[in-house]
Amino acid sequence: MNKKSFAGSKILLVEDEESLAIGLIFNLSEEGYNVDWVPDGRKALEYINTGTYDLVLLDIMLPYLDGFKVAEHVRIKDPQMPILILTARTSAQDRIKGLEAGADDYLAKPFHLQELLLRVQGMLKRKNWYGKSAVKTPVYRIGSNEINFDNLTCMSGEDVFQLTVREAMVLKYLIEHKGKVVSRRELLENVWCISGEIETRTIDNFIARLRKYLEPNPAQPIYIKSIRGTGYIFTD
Repeated sequence: MNKKSFAGSKILLVEDEESLAIGLIFNLSEEGYNVDWVPDGRKALEYINTGTYDLVLLDIMLPYLDGFKVAEHVRIKDPQMPILILTARTSAQDRIKGLEAGADDYLAKPFHLQELLLRVQGMLKRKNWYGKSAVKTPVYRIGSNEINFDNLTCMSGEDVFQLTVREAMVLKYLIEHKGKVVSRRELLENVWCISGEIETRTIDNFIARLRKYLEPNPAQPIYIKSIRGTGYIFTD
């Protein structure tokens, strides 16, 4: 890993377990990151409201205000802020709730330090790519839909949908490769920044949600088409 890539990035660590927090602060600082630590949800909101951060590392089980509420607050203030949840609560229900609250990724405790550092670097890399890309094309029209990549909204007729960061990133990547077949692996490596194997259903679920937002008939897509055994192609 290139320690210099995102040196100086500012991270807010929200973790009530002091021994874990101290270890994370040390190792993240060794990578060149600047870290602020708060031990509870109420304090997290104070820092989020007054500070500027590049990424939030967030526990769920916190005093005063849980991580789900903190994530929702972060999303209102900054739709593009990367949020990585660190928690011992690993049930599918908790995972889904965290993602719905606005988290981008989810790492179960106990975790390997190297995996955490790679996830952090990957999320900062995505944030950098998406930020530059959104500036170039902040609004994009697909049929009767208008996508705002700055505030992550999709207007379809009179309906307005809020996209998650990951949904917006998947759509942005497909648009930038309009007319070309994009494989699931390519999406994993460039949107998730993961080169290993994860379930392809992860990608398919995101595509299904985007079709629900954008397609006149999601069962017969005309904008995001499937290429059997390969991936997807975007046309408009």
